[in-house]
Amino acid sequence: MVHCWPVGSLNSGPSHPRSVPIRALIPLLIGLGCRPPAPVPPTAGSAVEHRPFRPTIHGRPILAGIAYGPYRSGQHPAGPHPNRAELTEDLQLLAAHWNLLRVYGSGGPTETILEVIRAEDLPLRVVLGAWIDPDAEVDNRAEVTAAIQLAQAYPRTVVAVNVGNETQVSWSGHRSDPDRLIHHLRQVRSAVVQPVTTADDYNFWNKSESNAIAREVDFILLHAHPLWNGKTLDEAVPWTAATIASIQSAHPTLPIVLGETGWATEHNPEGAEGQHIQAPTGPTEQAHFYAAFTTWAEAEQQPYLYFSAFDEPWKGSDSPREVEKHWGLFREDRTPKPAMLMHSTD
Repeated sequence: MVHCWPVGSLNSGPSHPRSVPIRALIPLLIGLGCRPPAPVPPTAGSAVEHRPFRPTIHGRPILAGIAYGPYRSGQHPAGPHPNRAELTEDLQLLAAHWNLLRVYGSGGPTETILEVIRAEDLPLRVVLGAWIDPDAEVDNRAEVTAAIQLAQAYPRTVVAVNVGNETQVSWSGHRSDPDRLIHHLRQVRSAVVQPVTTADDYNFWNKSESNAIAREVDFILLHAHPLWNGKTLDEAVPWTAATIASIQSAHPTLPIVLGETGWATEHNPEGAEGQHIQAPTGPTEQAHFYAAFTTWAEAEQQPYLYFSAFDEPWKGSDSPREVEKHWGLFREDRTPKPAMLMHSTD
């Protein structure tokens, strides 16, 4: 499933916004010779020396996290963006339920998100994204530069940097050259102290070609969506567990963090959605999956970033039933769906 910040439909996405203050300085900094450090290649044929991904809050390990896209009705990654008050409202709401957020890019409102977390002293840590697009190398360099600078500027809040989202799996609408991805991973890793990874679908990580990428990362950020893979509600958690186990078997030296899983509350029964999604979608079904999945993850101590916090009406096609719009545990107006109401009373 392709969605991101700032791209988010099954097949494509809009171009990156360029409104982050850090990014605005990039041309000047480059003109002054202030380029990011050159990538440092690891020893040929060997893995990097792994940096542990062990986020904590007040000394406690963080197991559960949430994927966060901030765009409300009438907003879009290309603009307009949410304002500081809206972001503060979101972050205060999310901090009441989770201590770990995943964001998908370093442009747009990302710097403001980090500023608010610091200014409000919110109990939140962030897996920071750098969006990689095969047709936008200038934007890719800007994303990488911004991610490096934000990770350096917010070392307490940013606990990992994720370079690229679903750039390698065969069905990706923004599949990128693996050598370019490796270049960007090395560039980021040489410039930050946090662990670095890339996020991709299990159907990439289970292929032999994933080994070259795996040698460059500190942990695997794995996407495994039972709904998109035609599973029923009863099959969903066992399939997710088996998928994680199979990827762990393929990459035994790397910890696995589940970077995305979830259950939508609506989908369009026509087209690709109808072909792939066989199980019912809806608030009741989402609540069932969320309860079963979080119970399993807690029992197994499996770190995860659930997809996702809020419904995002800008995503996907114009159809109001488009599944990409309906993965949130909260509606676009920030009211909770049944999954969150049930979770809050447990």
